Amino acid sequence: MAELITDIASLRSRLSGVRKTGATIGFVPTMGALHAGHGALMDAAQLGCDFVVVSVFVNPIQFNNKEDFEKYARNLQTDLDFSSTHHVGVVFAPSQEEMYPAEQDTFVEVLKVSKGLCGEFRPGHFRGVATAVAKLFNIVQPDLAYFGEKDAQQLAVIRRMVQSLNIPVGIVPVPTVREPDGLALSSRNQRLTQEQRVHARLLFQALDAARISVMTGSRRISEIRGAGLKVLAGEPRISVEYFEIVDAENMQAVTDMSGRICIAAAIWLGSVRLIDNLSLPPRS
Repeated sequence: MAELITDIASLRSRLSGVRKTGATIGFVPTMGALHAGHGALMDAAQLGCDFVVVSVFVNPIQFNNKEDFEKYARNLQTDLDFSSTHHVGVVFAPSQEEMYPAEQDTFVEVLKVSKGLCGEFRPGHFRGVATAVAKLFNIVQPDLAYFGEKDAQQLAVIRRMVQSLNIPVGIVPVPTVREPDGLALSSRNQRLTQEQRVHARLLFQALDAARISVMTGSRRISEIRGAGLKVLAGEPRISVEYFEIVDAENMQAVTDMSGRICIAAAIWLGSVRLIDNLSLPPRS
């Protein structure tokens, strides 16, 4: 059974004892509502480290929509049980007061990478993510930290933050876990109605159509985007927030296909926002 710790002092004391044994510490930061995608992160951490810590904290400062924050699924006992099945050593589940004991007036902001895509439509989101993750890195002090490739822009932000601030933690990306029809696993999926769930698969199909466009020789950005947008246009109940071709490292829009690219998209189905992406190697 994973050990539950809810305060910073106790966690630091516990991990101090772990380090004295020479064990390496792997860290998986989450907001709970754990699913097989999180399980893949935990399994990767188990393979790469001796002791695994999972955090469960719904971070209020990364939500620009109060209703979205309040609706976020929370079930700590279920998350604890799930973590235990993946042989996690400690689940760190601090309260909001433990993480933010006073008004938060110090923030971490990664400027270039966080612009565009989700950063354009969710102002302040990545500032909140980077600040919370920086705090968690300082609390846990892991050797390696594991992040899913589904959140490509978040992964890029964390990588740049660690590099820029000389934080001594290795960032390990883990491939996206998908349903049989391609839909990326996400805590938000459980908020989809049955009808919306059927339409949600079109997000991956659109990304794949853009990927096929590239693989079959397309080099014009407008043509590649058009291939994906055509798929989404077939379902009027889907609202497209963005569908872009960006550099996979800095998340900025590209004008040619010479480097490693990321096809990234965000859509709305009713009140549920879904994101996904596919990365492609450099093309000549």
